[in-house]
Formats: sequence, structure tokens, C-alpha cells
Amino acid sequence: MLSEVKFGAKPLRFGQSLRLGIAADGLALLRVGGWFKPVADVLAVQPVQAGTPDALESGLRALLAQADPRGWTVSVVLADDLVRLWQVPPPKGASRPGDLQAAAALRYQALFGAMPAGWRISADWNATQPFLAAAAPEPLLALLETLARAHRFHLVEVVPQFVAALNATRRDRRSGAWFGLVHGGVLSLAAYEGAALAAVRTAVIPEGADRDWLEALVAREALRVGVGRPERLQLSGPAPAGWASSAGRLKFACTLLEDEDGAPGWPLHARLARTGMQA
Repeated sequence: MLSEVKFGAKPLRFGQSLRLGIAADGLALLRVGGWFKPVADVLAVQPVQAGTPDALESGLRALLAQADPRGWTVSVVLADDLVRLWQVPPPKGASRPGDLQAAAALRYQALFGAMPAGWRISADWNATQPFLAAAAPEPLLALLETLARAHRFHLVEVVPQFVAALNATRRDRRSGAWFGLVHGGVLSLAAYEGAALAAVRTAVIPEGADRDWLEALVAREALRVGVGRPERLQLSGPAPAGWASSAGRLKFACTLLEDEDGAPGWPLHARLARTGMQA
């Protein structure tokens, strides 16, 4: 989703790359390799003092100095609380990229109370149906570009976590289904109307949340968005096993797309970095 930063060079480690997860309170670096079923190794996990000025920059510099990523390709996954996601209805008669960009900026202003100065916007630009837009802080993206030059690694992608998960599961998505991501006690939902993305919603998962809570949440969000309840909910991330479909559940089916076998006991920020890794 966010604009890819490409340096034109190929990885020096054939078939391997690095994935960097960035959250306000921590970082994680993974090494990913393998062609048919990629596997990941956790190279480093580093806490960050959230809310402290320059803490994220200091943490990134320390982690990269220790990891020595020279010559590697690096994909970055940003925690969703570092970015802004919103849905943009295209203006009638839109025919130029500038029309869509202006619509995204105006929608941003309506939702967040100011024009997106200091934020870099990217989107699934579409002139015929609503599209998802994302904005990341310009200083953070500039810092990553500076660190890529300083440490001589190849920054190939910067993407919000929710978008990384959404993109990675496109081929698995079934007709009539909504998509959800569970991470850090938060459930993010992509609500669809037919094949079109209607809205992105988030909710804090209360302790002990069961299938009844999930069904009530989905019903409430469908009403708020103004779309029908989904036939199925497909969930990525460590969702509670009790949310999966079971006998007698008729409101909607629920499929868990991941299990603990892929990342048993992994720290939260390592899971962040792993999001979107093709299995």
C-alpha cells in the first residue's frame, strides 16, 4: 500500500531477505528464506520507550548497527497505530490520478481534522469504486530511506500491518467473506459489500471474548457501515480457537487462516514483522 522505495539492486543472499517490524514500543528483525514454503528466523527483538522523543530512531539505528544488513533486501511492516487508514469514495467523473489524490486528501481532512501535511499517502487508486488509502509519517519514511543508504541495504517495501495481511490473503478470500486481523489485543476488520471494500473498522478484544462477542461485533459493524452481515469471516493472526466455525453456528462461518505452528511463542513485534509473509 505505502509507496515502495526501490533501489534497483537484487539481493546478495539468493532466495533470502529481511523483514523489519516497527511499532511505537518495539522493533523486530527477521531473516526469511525458502522458495516453496518460506520460513523465518528471529534475528533481533528490541524494546523502544514509547512516547520518548527520538526513541524510535535511536532504536532503529542500534538494531541495524548490530544486525549489519548491508546488501540485503528489507521489507518493513509498520504497526497500524503508526499509520492512518481510510476509505475513499472516488469523485464522479474522475479521470486523472490527480482527481483521486485530491479526493484522498479531502477525505483525510474530513476524518482527521487537517490536511495531510507531513504524511505520505498511497492507495489502491480506483476511479470506479471506493478504495483503501494509507498514510505514514513522512519523517519515519525519510528516516528509513536515510538508514537504507547509510547501511547499504535495499528498502523494497514499507507497508502497514493490516494491508500486509490483507494483501497476503487475497487468493484465500472467499466470495461473501469479510477479512480480519488479530494483533496485540485488537481486531481489525475489512467489511465488504460484494467484491468492493466498504470500510475498515477496529475494536479492542476484551479479555475472554468468545464467539458470541465476535458475532455481536460483526452484526454491529455491519449496521454501522450499512452493509449486509457477511457469510464468512476469515481471520489472520492469533485469533482465539473458539471463534472458528462449529456445529450449530448459523449466523456466519469463521475461518482461522493461521495457527501457532507458524510462529510458536513468538514475541508480538516478531509477529508484526512476519505479517504478510507468504506461506
